[in-house]
Amino acid sequence: MPAPGPAARPAHRPYPSPRPEPRRGAAVRATAWLVAALVSVTSCAVSEAPTARTDHPAAAATAPPGATAAGAAPPPGTSTPAAPATVPQALRFTGTTLDGGSFSAAGLAGRPVVLWFWAPWCATCASQAWTVAEIAPKYRDTVPIVGVAGLGERPAMKDFVTEFDLAGTTQLDDHAGELWRRFKVVEQSTFVVLDRDGRVVHRGFLDGEALTRRVAELAG
Repeated sequence: MPAPGPAARPAHRPYPSPRPEPRRGAAVRATAWLVAALVSVTSCAVSEAPTARTDHPAAAATAPPGATAAGAAPPPGTSTPAAPATVPQALRFTGTTLDGGSFSAAGLAGRPVVLWFWAPWCATCASQAWTVAEIAPKYRDTVPIVGVAGLGERPAMKDFVTEFDLAGTTQLDDHAGELWRRFKVVEQSTFVVLDRDGRVVHRGFLDGEALTRRVAELAG
């Protein structure tokens, strides 16, 4: 028998390639990272959101400019409206002006008032009329001077007003004498002076100089 030859070598097999790592582990890690990132972003957003203020009521945001809370002092530079003046008994009368308008003495409350009782044919009244025409517009808002014409007819009274430039002052038609009796006036020319409280502080004659001085003092 022939000598046995060398043993046959097994056929060569390539070394098996390493199997790729399963993708499942990578996907899990990616998902975990994404969740962590989302949690971090959400946490930042919550921590940075401004906290709602509760120290002011919602109504304050809609209050009109300049509004103040009840009982609060008004802002500097503003004043509280004055209460209407009480109308004294002396000024609780009405009348008709020589030009036909309505008149209410209540609107003069809170101020000194001068009532001038005159007649259209009176020479003394004529001499005082120039002074009244001069000072009445100046003190219109502080010491109103109101003429009360009587002892005559309306046409003569209106002519008197025109002649002495008294159209800029209030002149009442009292030809019936109601206001003359009310203020106890028995002759012309008479000035009845009322203080701020409606008290009669003068009833009688005043010449031009004395009238001007008295009105200036009342205006103070």
